Amino acid sequence: MMKKSKVVLRAYLLGMVFLLLAWQLAASLVQLPIIPEPWLVFERLGEIFADKIAIHAAYSLWRIMAGIMLAVAVGYPLGILMGYFAKVDRYLAPLVYLTYPVPKIALLPILMLLAGIGEMSKIIMIFLIVVFQIVVALRDGIRAIPAETYYPLYSLGARFRQVFRYILVPATLPNFITAIRVAMATAVSVLFFTETFGTQYGMGYFIMDAWLRVNYLEMYTGIVILSLIGLLLFGLLDLMEGRLCRWQMK
Repeated sequence: MMKKSKVVLRAYLLGMVFLLLAWQLAASLVQLPIIPEPWLVFERLGEIFADKIAIHAAYSLWRIMAGIMLAVAVGYPLGILMGYFAKVDRYLAPLVYLTYPVPKIALLPILMLLAGIGEMSKIIMIFLIVVFQIVVALRDGIRAIPAETYYPLYSLGARFRQVFRYILVPATLPNFITAIRVAMATAVSVLFFTETFGTQYGMGYFIMDAWLRVNYLEMYTGIVILSLIGLLLFGLLDLMEGRLCRWQMK
């Protein structure tokens, strides 16, 4: 396990080095303020992180985590019920099919009218992006479980609680984590857009404010922090998958 962690860490570091080299090459070729050199950006980041960026990063991270936790609280039991009980799926599947394809960003004006322009509308937007991924992934994951997998527990008189604990949870964990991972990138992108409305905090607000002030160094520091937030979230998901889904890790 330790050896694999070192391999993963080395891969992350190599990826970061490659991106920094590509960034430096682009800055050297363009020679314009719109693409500053990486060392200038990181120098500026060190100067303003504690005083200016930390609060924006904290707000963005809180909104993402709150939206994901709300999506898990609603989507996980809903996906389990739809996958295991055919009658529940029969009634709820049409609702999911009708609402899932709707671009969630198109609902932002409605959310702002209903929930205001503050925190709640942004958290609900993240929730809407993630919850459908969870529901569909869990439902399809349960449907893929062979019927004979249930027979030993059924023969012992197991109830749904035992089936849920010993079959449904282990079988759907990979699908569950993958669903969150797939939705994460979209959630971060949409959060950037929503943070340009009705707030003074968040990485989206910070980046757009720096852009309007033609402060490209600070704009790039915001982009770097937003990327690091994504890296942190994906890293946590990989760690969770490595701990909880060891049987499928190679």
